[in-house]
Amino acid sequence: VTDTENPIYLGKLPTATVNSDWRDVKVYNNYAFVVSEANNHGMQVFDLTKLRSVTNPPQNFTAETTFTDFGRAHNIVINESKGYAFPVGTSRSGPYAGGPLFINIQNPLTPISEGGFRNYSHDAQVVTYEGPDTEHTGKEILIGSNETEIVIVDITNKANPIKLSTISYANVGYAHQGWFTQDMRYFLLGDELDEMRFGNKTRTVIFDFSDLDNPQLSFNYFGPTDAIDHNGYVKNNTFYLANYTAGIRIIDITNIANKSMTEVGFFDTYPTNNIAGFNGAWSVYPYFESGNIVISDIDNGLFIVKKSQ
Repeated sequence: VTDTENPIYLGKLPTATVNSDWRDVKVYNNYAFVVSEANNHGMQVFDLTKLRSVTNPPQNFTAETTFTDFGRAHNIVINESKGYAFPVGTSRSGPYAGGPLFINIQNPLTPISEGGFRNYSHDAQVVTYEGPDTEHTGKEILIGSNETEIVIVDITNKANPIKLSTISYANVGYAHQGWFTQDMRYFLLGDELDEMRFGNKTRTVIFDFSDLDNPQLSFNYFGPTDAIDHNGYVKNNTFYLANYTAGIRIIDITNIANKSMTEVGFFDTYPTNNIAGFNGAWSVYPYFESGNIVISDIDNGLFIVKKSQ
């Protein structure tokens, strides 16, 4: 994607087992870690430096190793500062009932299982905490978006994870995915099913996490369309929201302490409609230094966009 108007398809890493629409990929150092909802898929580990020497694209690649201590997973989270991966949305019949698994990937080619937390998480964020709650400074904190509630867990000691608190909210459809603001004071949660079940516009639920042991609901932000929100990420004072049929929405959160957020731009990758359905923008990556934004759209593929002048 260096030349954003002429991206080059280098190739693909085939599934480890049977086919499935779902993949999630996160990166640690020079390695990509791939999970899938395909049965018995495990976690593929792929050396990204191989992409530098592709001479005849596209080609099929092979994983350096596949970690099989678990089978299927909906998602994978990595805390790069600690070198740990956390598959989530794994089998509910497993020992942790679909809760996050703790995998040491400091040596990427020899992952080591170090336990887990028994409480189903669909998605999560894990940080080395540097927020306003100084009691927890430097600890490894997991925020689980757990279908009906958010769960905050101190996972510093992998053998003894400590649940700090839980919080829910009115009209829960499906507490799907969320992200800290840069100062770790607020947490922005997307509910994947409330638009469909309750008829509201796109809703982001904002929590005040100044006290991790006593989180508080701050306010609700409603977008301009009926579309379902899926994955959202914060960079500086901007919230980048993959909004299914409404594409990607760019929201200024500078004034979040005053319970105000303002949409400042969008790019509709699925112009057919803006209904509460499961088409369109699945996820967004806003972290390139160039400012270019990558969007994955279920129906229309890969988009590379940038802010207009």
